[in-house]
This record gives sequence, C-alpha cells and structure tokens, in this order.
Amino acid sequence: MTAGNGRAAASDGEGAGGRKAVGAGAQAGAAAAAVGRPEGGNAAGPGHASDTVAAVVRQWHAVRPDIDTAPMEIIGRVNRCAALLQQAEDAPLRRAGLTRPEFDVLGTLRRTGHELTPGEIARETFSSGAAVTKRLKQLTERGLVERRGDTRDRRVAHVRLTEAGRDLVDAILPEQLTYETAVLSGLDDHEQSQLAAILGELLAQLEGRLGASRG
Repeated sequence: MTAGNGRAAASDGEGAGGRKAVGAGAQAGAAAAAVGRPEGGNAAGPGHASDTVAAVVRQWHAVRPDIDTAPMEIIGRVNRCAALLQQAEDAPLRRAGLTRPEFDVLGTLRRTGHELTPGEIARETFSSGAAVTKRLKQLTERGLVERRGDTRDRRVAHVRLTEAGRDLVDAILPEQLTYETAVLSGLDDHEQSQLAAILGELLAQLEGRLGASRG
C-alpha cells in the first residue's frame, strides 16, 4: 500500500468526476456505518441504507438463515470499496495509465529516497516477488524506473526512480490525494477519524497474524 503507500492523491470534485467521487464516498460511508454499528446490528435489516453487500446478505439470509453474515457485512464492504476505487476511471492514477500497485512501487522508491532491491520493494508493498518483477518490467519500459546490477553480486539488482518517474510521482500525488478527499467527502471529519482508527486497528491485527505467515 502507498503510505504509506496508502493515501495517494487527487482530482477535481466537480462534473462527472465529482459525481463518481460522491458515489464512491457513499460506499465508504456504508463501510463506516458497518464498522461502527453496535454489536448485534444488521446492515441488511430495516432502516439501513441498501448497498450491493446488503443485497448479497439478504440473499444469503433467504437461502441460509442459519449462518451469521456479520463478517461479510464488513469484509465485503471493504473489498467492494477497494474494487470501486481501483476501477474508478476518473481517478488521476487511472488517467496516468497507472495501477495502484504500480504507483505503490513508484511511491515506495520516492518516499524512501534511495535505491531498493526488488525483494525490498516486495516487502515494502506487501507483494510477491513475481508481482514486483512484472511491475518493474512495465515501469522500466515506460522509463519511470531503472535498474543497475550489484558490483559484488550479479544476481542482485538495485532499482531507482528515473527523473521522469520522480516527476510523475510528485505531480500525481497531490492530484490523487485531492481526488481521495472528494471520495471521502460524504463522511465528516469525526467519521473519517473513526473509520481510519478502526481500519488501522484491523490492519495491525491482520499484519501481525497474516503478515508474519508470509515471512
């Protein structure tokens, strides 16, 4: 994730882009409501705003009323929000022809401020070595990163941003952050702080349990 890799950058909040941002903000609001709901609450029950996950939960209740769908109401919304943000055509990253994982690589090199090996990039971005190799190949072909061999070990490569890569990160980060601010505008400052704290706690737990298993 970008910073870490997680909070990257920006767009206008007007026109079609603004409408999409508000729609995504509503999805984020649904996630916030799901996370913050008192114990025993049901996202799919009467009185709650309906979203795609609520519809899925209602379908499961119809065919399997014996199962507890509470985890789905949170994890499903987190995954859905992430998918919508990844696919948003009006996002600056998409307009620049970058995926979030590619920008994570560029952002990691920019924020650390020095060369990294592919293995170090994989650890920083919580990605597999194969995935990082593919991203580095694409970014190298675009002239955004470059490699140099290690003078002592030819099996090791060191990766750094090119001038074009650095300029792109510096230009697009403020734009992406402004865009993400618009996306979250459906939540007030207190709701955003609550959601960030709860997601941070969940992430720390998952990193401690699942991250350790990845080595």
